[in-house]
Amino acid sequence: MHYLLVIAIMDDQYKSSSCVEPATHFGFKSVPESQKAANVAKVFNSVAAKYDLMNDVLSGGMHRLWKRFTIELSGVRTGNRVLDIAGGTGDLAAKFSRLVGPTGQVALVDINSSMLRIGRDRLLDKGVSGNIKFIQADAEKLPFLDNYFDCVTIAFGLRNVTHKEDAIRSMLRVLKPGGRLLVLDFSKPTNALIAKVYNTYSFTLIPLLGKMITNDADSYRYLTESIRMHPDQETLKLMIVKAGFYRASYHNITSGIVALHRGIKP
Repeated sequence: MHYLLVIAIMDDQYKSSSCVEPATHFGFKSVPESQKAANVAKVFNSVAAKYDLMNDVLSGGMHRLWKRFTIELSGVRTGNRVLDIAGGTGDLAAKFSRLVGPTGQVALVDINSSMLRIGRDRLLDKGVSGNIKFIQADAEKLPFLDNYFDCVTIAFGLRNVTHKEDAIRSMLRVLKPGGRLLVLDFSKPTNALIAKVYNTYSFTLIPLLGKMITNDADSYRYLTESIRMHPDQETLKLMIVKAGFYRASYHNITSGIVALHRGIKP
């Protein structure tokens, strides 16, 4: 009788421990995986209205040069199909729209409805949305056919994805053979002095500016922390290779504060 009771208790404890949800990082915090997307959504719902302004302020306008470099390495041309993931307010999509022309197609995808709405309205106002589709979707589960796009880009979005490996595999699936993946994101500075200055700037001035301009220091504190939790250059390159891409490489920009990773689908 007692033996059976002990077995039953141990069995219940095993079931309980085996059902514990895996954790992931939300900035420097550890949260259940199922909660991360909702937490990230709250951040971008909060900052969406002034997202472009803050990008200009925090980077001193450098983000425009980083994105221009991404466009140049994309190899996109007339008639191509381009997928811009985490496309937000549409600055990359607008440039791709002009490159692919009326015979091409750009899909601007973002998981966040607030960012997607602002991006759509902004491009409609500029009259550059004729060949752009706006789709709310998760990078880990892209709702597109296999072998469909010539180029996939994700700029400053991969670090917010819960399962980065799944997202990269999803990008591989929707690319045509020979198609190009470009991942632009913050990375690890290659110069110790620059890294020290960058850390001071990130953890003091960025939340302060977030408070002053958007009345939201916490969201910009998270964004700073998410950069530190993002894989470094070599780690992300290896993730891209393991997903199935070849000729994976990266370019350090602004002394490695930002890196542009590239891979080709076999």
